[in-house]
Amino acid sequence: MIQVQFFLGVFFPPLAFLSLPSPALSAAGSLVQIKDFGTNPTNVGFYLYVPSKLQAKPPILVNPHWCHGTAQDCFKGTQLATLADTHGYIMIFPDSPNTADKCWDVSSNQTLTHNGGGDSLGIVSMVKWTLAKYNGDPSRVFSMGTSSGAMMTNVLLGSYPDVFAAGSAWAGVAFGCFAGNGFDVWSDPCATGKIIKTGSEWKTILDSTYPGFKGCRPKIQVFHGTADTTLYPQNLQEEIKEWTAVLGLPSTPASILADHYEKGWTTYVYGDRFQATSAQGVTHNIQTNETVVLNWFGLN
Repeated sequence: MIQVQFFLGVFFPPLAFLSLPSPALSAAGSLVQIKDFGTNPTNVGFYLYVPSKLQAKPPILVNPHWCHGTAQDCFKGTQLATLADTHGYIMIFPDSPNTADKCWDVSSNQTLTHNGGGDSLGIVSMVKWTLAKYNGDPSRVFSMGTSSGAMMTNVLLGSYPDVFAAGSAWAGVAFGCFAGNGFDVWSDPCATGKIIKTGSEWKTILDSTYPGFKGCRPKIQVFHGTADTTLYPQNLQEEIKEWTAVLGLPSTPASILADHYEKGWTTYVYGDRFQATSAQGVTHNIQTNETVVLNWFGLN
């Protein structure tokens, strides 16, 4: 179901609600809200899940929610927190400060700039606080999200390649595709697949967010349904062009795997740092495969 929203008399068609299955098993613990954790210009909520048994230097998995969702919804929506009890990683569940539709700021100049502000900086402050508090492994910080959470995952990896090692984005858009003059800007041209650029053009946009960065860019896997009418499937092609260019990979996949991850899904492998999966007949309501995510991050 999609709701319509009006802001200051302007129509913005927001992202769809996601209907997620109830996990068969629940996490052993509960979320804890952290209030004083560092720079947080947009007042993003910080909810933390720490399992009772941690790895010696625990990895951190950030899981931003979808539009109209909350940190609590995301905590309950998959088995990722339950699996943290088994594998000993810490989870951060940010909560969007945008009360209008709970979508993430993936459009402002601030959030799209390294240390520039916006929601992304607040989330990075959560990561840094958690690393210090729990002696976490700074080389094993990851982000996974669906819909608006996938869009934020692209933003986090693009704006903070010095913080995140990898991402998993389900039904999102390329970094910078929603760029606009303000927070929570809805881009109908991006959503409907009308913003089409070359890989070089996307790379220029992403590189400009952190001029002079010389480190290793994070690896990323992206997923998109062919029947997505909220964020059109063209957005998968734009993500492919962007991340292959940013990671210095060939524009042609090294291999194509049919019925990979799920029946009817096709995975295009561009190397060990980037994969893209097209899910035949799947709508915007794409379901998370936790095993795939944990395998990609090396958390299992």
